[in-house]
Amino acid sequence: QVQLQESDPGLVKPSQTLSLTCTVSGGSITTNSYYWSWIRQPPGKGLEWMGAISYGGNTYYSPSLKSRTSISRDTSKNQFTLQLSSVTPEDTAVYYCARRHGLPRYASDWSSRREYRDWGQGTQVTVSS
Repeated sequence: QVQLQESDPGLVKPSQTLSLTCTVSGGSITTNSYYWSWIRQPPGKGLEWMGAISYGGNTYYSPSLKSRTSISRDTSKNQFTLQLSSVTPEDTAVYYCARRHGLPRYASDWSSRREYRDWGQGTQVTVSS
């Protein structure tokens, strides 16, 4: 069974770059046809898909966050990483990493919970001075 675990950055100050790592066990991030996403949920709001990296290393980003987001991977460690620059208090959220099979049919499906087979437990990120 595949397990995902997000790192815990804790408190991040405004204007800093948030860096989160998802460590995967029980399966390889290079397994064919799987896509590894970062998704967040601000307090009182729904899920927001941020971006993804494919089994082949291709990246996909939410248009609204693309200018501030970068996703990369380290296949030797079976990890993938999110970097979000110039954070503000509005970036406060629970951040999740998740795995899905295949590309979504519709863009909105990137943030649909039912589309994902496996989730990390989530990590709270608070942006505050």
